[in-house]
Amino acid sequence: MNKEILLVVDVVSNEKGVSKNTIFEALECALASATKKRYSNEIDVRVTINRQTGDYQTVRRWLVVEGDIQRPEQLAKQISLVEAQNKESSLAVGDYWEEQIESVGFDRIGAQTAKQVIVQKIREAERALIIDAYASRQGEIVSGIVKRIEKGNIIVDVGGNTEAMIPREEIIPREAIRTNDRLRGFLKSVRFEQRGPQLFLNRTSPEFLKALFTVEVPEIGEGLIEIISAARDPGLRAKIAVRSKDARLDPVGACIGMRRSRVQAVMNELCGEKIDIILWDENPAQFVINAMSPAEVVSIIVDEDAHSMDVAVKEEQLSQAIGKGGQNVKLASLLTGWTLNVMTESQAEQKNEAEIQALRDMFVQKLDIEGEIADILVREGFSSLEEVAYVPLSEMLEIEEFDEEMVKELRNRAKDALVTNAIAEEEALSDAQPAEDLSNMEGMDSELARRLASHGIISMDDLAEQSVDDLISVGGLDKARASTLIMQARAPWFEQEKQQG
Repeated sequence: MNKEILLVVDVVSNEKGVSKNTIFEALECALASATKKRYSNEIDVRVTINRQTGDYQTVRRWLVVEGDIQRPEQLAKQISLVEAQNKESSLAVGDYWEEQIESVGFDRIGAQTAKQVIVQKIREAERALIIDAYASRQGEIVSGIVKRIEKGNIIVDVGGNTEAMIPREEIIPREAIRTNDRLRGFLKSVRFEQRGPQLFLNRTSPEFLKALFTVEVPEIGEGLIEIISAARDPGLRAKIAVRSKDARLDPVGACIGMRRSRVQAVMNELCGEKIDIILWDENPAQFVINAMSPAEVVSIIVDEDAHSMDVAVKEEQLSQAIGKGGQNVKLASLLTGWTLNVMTESQAEQKNEAEIQALRDMFVQKLDIEGEIADILVREGFSSLEEVAYVPLSEMLEIEEFDEEMVKELRNRAKDALVTNAIAEEEALSDAQPAEDLSNMEGMDSELARRLASHGIISMDDLAEQSVDDLISVGGLDKARASTLIMQARAPWFEQEKQQG
């Protein structure tokens, strides 16, 4: 029994917290490496250690290949199929023919070789342990002690001989962090780096805010309260939208906590970041009204097509609604997913009146009708020629001032106007000439430039806004050329961003 091997395995396994099998594999590699040094040519060696007794044996292996082998370096590791089957008839191409050889003594392993192999295997095992331990924890909060600061990046010791990094751009601005501080972060990813698996934490994302509330508010962890969305201006202000799955439970009050204890705990972790807890509502307009807190919304107009809302507030509350540097409206927009245009009551009225007047004038002109009839259409909620042309007949007949003859006449005029508009647009596009910057682009020819212009793509900026699929369908190009032209058109954008950055 080779007690020395078993002793080494026990000691290293206990010290490094690595499985005994991993240490056995490292020793097998070390013994194989030492055996190879006895031969002038590079040979293939396999060492097997008995896990119970510590005894081991060494075999030399040759890979069975088709055909004859000519080169000396191949002869050291390969054997032809014919020759292999002469030795053992069951062998096939891809199998190994093995021959037992004398084993080197355990005490004669090159100390440096053994050390290198064992250290490498241990590192690999430790990396695997890190992956196993943390890969499933992505999306959770991880805490540790600040070990050092490298070029603005924070290195955190999270225990178990494991380090995590918080990139400097994901640290809360103006946050004072010192060595040996205890710090928490949102485990964003586990990635392989040159020096092994690296944990990356984040302290600026909305996900970190959500995770903190999940920790501080038991009702969230229990599934009684749901966090719908969150938005942050790290270190300054945040908004979080919640709803209750239990009608008896106030989600906002639960998140605030007794004497603001829960929300205060989150704010302290985020360097005093002020947090607005918003009640989510299935009605998008009401949700936006809630999200604009602390400003009070007087009126709101929803534009479904543009996915935007005009939000009117009192004159004295305009600055509060917009917030410092547009902070309040920006966070409300991110929270709700809608583009928000904040204005005063008077501005909203003026805009509404202007839109109504423009719509009225359009009906008068396109349908060739009197202003009174146009006023009725606007009053009844018609906002386009398409609606007048294709709304159900029965719906228009419900309008008190209209009879069936008038409705049919209005619908026919609307359809004729739509056809006229389509023809005019097509003629305008066919006459469109490409801009000079589009015509002079590298890779652009005059025929393609005219074809693009006929579809409304007149300038480089127009081209830059297209997708590859759009350009393929419009210009009849292959994917590679379409992609090249779009990227070339976008180059000035990237240059401008670079200069501004």
